[in-house]
Amino acid sequence: MQAVGAEKLLELRVDSKTYRSARNTPIEVLRDFVFELAAGSFASLVGPSGCGKTTILRIAAGLDRDFQGERRMSPSTRVAMVFQEPRLLPWRTVEDNVRVAMDAASVTGEVGEWLERFDLVEQRRQYAAELSLGQARRVAMARAMSVGPDLLLLDEPLVSLDETVAERLRGELRAIAETRKLGILLVTHDLGEAIELSDRLLFLGGKPASVVLERELSMPRSRRDRRTVAALAEEIAAQTRTPHNDAKLRNRDTRI
Repeated sequence: MQAVGAEKLLELRVDSKTYRSARNTPIEVLRDFVFELAAGSFASLVGPSGCGKTTILRIAAGLDRDFQGERRMSPSTRVAMVFQEPRLLPWRTVEDNVRVAMDAASVTGEVGEWLERFDLVEQRRQYAAELSLGQARRVAMARAMSVGPDLLLLDEPLVSLDETVAERLRGELRAIAETRKLGILLVTHDLGEAIELSDRLLFLGGKPASVVLERELSMPRSRRDRRTVAALAEEIAAQTRTPHNDAKLRNRDTRI
């Protein structure tokens, strides 16, 4: 793996990742995963539950170093991660949950800007236990964006939300992707969501898991209407159900 260039935020190579079962039996969950992410790029990892998507995200974040391979990132790269659970500080208000992240990252700016952007102004004095799941997820997103990340890692941030709230947050992610030159890596079970938001999609499959399909999505997000997204999702889903999975099908040249 070459050194990280000026435009590359992350280079990751996972030759193998193994866990141990309750009986201390080694279980290999990932093998031969290679990934690069540049500034301004939005990639999504899609695949069935338990295939290693969150593990990849944790390795990318530097939270899991127990793997065979290599992770390269510039020391100046600022990383923010949104976990599956909002992980708010329950003894702090919404405003303070965002402010403490900004203070820790030595970021100057107004907390109110992020509360307004994520429609949290009315909840700014509320504590985490008083929030709905949708509100808590918006706080987690606002907190992540408030530190001015170069690399944003998202672990199913919209799961279990009603469609109205999820669509609003997808809109924010689209706006962030279009207006800010940061790299985004999204983990999701929702293939349609990945197609709607990403410019690159990686589908994981197999045991141990690896990339069985990779697609570049060059069509502007503004033109990806529901019919287009649904058609491509059906096509990709059909491909990932074929025996080609075992051959690690890579469809790099197909465009939407």
